[in-house]
Amino acid sequence: MGGSTEYSAEIAELLGRVRRRPVADWPWRPGEEVPGQLPVKQCWGWLFAPDGRVLTLVNPRDGAVGLPGGSLEPQDGGDPAAALAREAAEEAQAVIAAPRYLGYLYDRVGAANGGRECARVRMAAALCSVGPTRPDSASGRHYRRLLVAPGLAVELLGWGAPGVRQAWAAVRAAVDRLGVPAVANEAIEELPADGCEVFPRPTG
Repeated sequence: MGGSTEYSAEIAELLGRVRRRPVADWPWRPGEEVPGQLPVKQCWGWLFAPDGRVLTLVNPRDGAVGLPGGSLEPQDGGDPAAALAREAAEEAQAVIAAPRYLGYLYDRVGAANGGRECARVRMAAALCSVGPTRPDSASGRHYRRLLVAPGLAVELLGWGAPGVRQAWAAVRAAVDRLGVPAVANEAIEELPADGCEVFPRPTG
């Protein structure tokens, strides 16, 4: 594992088509519990490998990059961690463990809640394994699964300074709970299409 940024010509071509999303004006509330009157509508996760890299999903059709996660569904029972585990499995065929709450984004205009204010939760977790790649059952999107350093993830996501603060909160939680290094491996790696083990399942 080297310290320089390394990637194949295929990944370079994929990254050259990345479409960064406009930065949303959602204030970041690190470490704060969601107020009781504010509904939680989404949960996305910073999913860590043992070397400190995180999973990003790239849609090769339009270049959109995201973290695993999505909207809470009735089967999640109102639990953001359950929603994250389900969405990670659907989008990335991923198994996660040891989720830790990081905070939430306050969506004042309620883009995910029919025009009413809501919260978008962020969590950090261990990326234990991924299975054979397949299209997301909900959207039909077939994501490419890249492990990248958290700082590069912020760049690919297009989240700007608020994203940097969010990433640092995730890194601190992962260092504390999962024992990952504070400075991640900077190589860019695509996880194999037939799946692999990533992180021994943490305890606790």
